[in-house]
Amino acid sequence: MTTVAPRSVPLPRALRAPAPRLRPACPADATALAELARPFVCSGALRDRPLALYTERAADFVVAEGPGGLLEGCLALRVYPADAGEGRGPTGVLYNFCVAGHSQGRGVGAGLLRAALARSRARSLDALFTATTGDGGLFLRHGFAPAAVSGAPRAWAKSLDPRRNARVLALTW
Repeated sequence: MTTVAPRSVPLPRALRAPAPRLRPACPADATALAELARPFVCSGALRDRPLALYTERAADFVVAEGPGGLLEGCLALRVYPADAGEGRGPTGVLYNFCVAGHSQGRGVGAGLLRAALARSRARSLDALFTATTGDGGLFLRHGFAPAAVSGAPRAWAKSLDPRRNARVLALTW
């Protein structure tokens, strides 16, 4: 008798979990943002950030909110003014990108990234940077490319921990 493993067949759209709602975060989301990030901090994929930072910078975040109101993902965009004498406009940095394990592979991360890219374009940023300890595949598929940290905003570049061995990626328009 020959046994063949069953082939994975995607569920029809009507049977899939509803897509989360993307919205700007607010200070009341700070605790949920910190909880969402906790597994990624424990794995070393994200830096630990104090709850106060999530409260202070809530406006940086776009969140994916599931049907029950739980956050399924988040991504923050911090805008840096142009560095004096460099001849370019403001730049942005994407940080604290995470998607809950149960929501990974469902397009939540891609939706968050598209929303952050739209926010970046609306603010007329010259470039967008991120640092990742992962493979960066999603960023690369959205037009990011490996970049030298020297082209990034100085304040952000100084904050990078070389022990984390993160790859810097950039997108320019």
